[in-house]
Amino acid sequence: MAGTRITLYAIMDYVNDGWPSHLIRDWLHLTDQQIQDVMAYIDAHREEVEEEYQLVLRQAEEHQRYWKAQYQDHLANIGNMPLKPGQEEIRAKLKARKAKWKQMP
Repeated sequence: MAGTRITLYAIMDYVNDGWPSHLIRDWLHLTDQQIQDVMAYIDAHREEVEEEYQLVLRQAEEHQRYWKAQYQDHLANIGNMPLKPGQEEIRAKLKARKAKWKQMP
């Protein structure tokens, strides 16, 4: 949206969740004119906006899946990484604490 860092798709999140425009305006700190303009645009181009919004949601889900897989791979490889000098003692302390926590009720 012009003059802000708020995207039309961010506003669509609230619209599709059933928020009234005055609450969207207040929550996003928009002016009356800004919310009126964006709501008029959405109403006038509803089909196109909704189609693009669904595309953005799919892309966001794909990115989330990708980065989640990257994170899981990273976590899986952390245990296989060689220890830096001095980390053996720290690793042993952490292992002992984990064992102690597992014994707690």
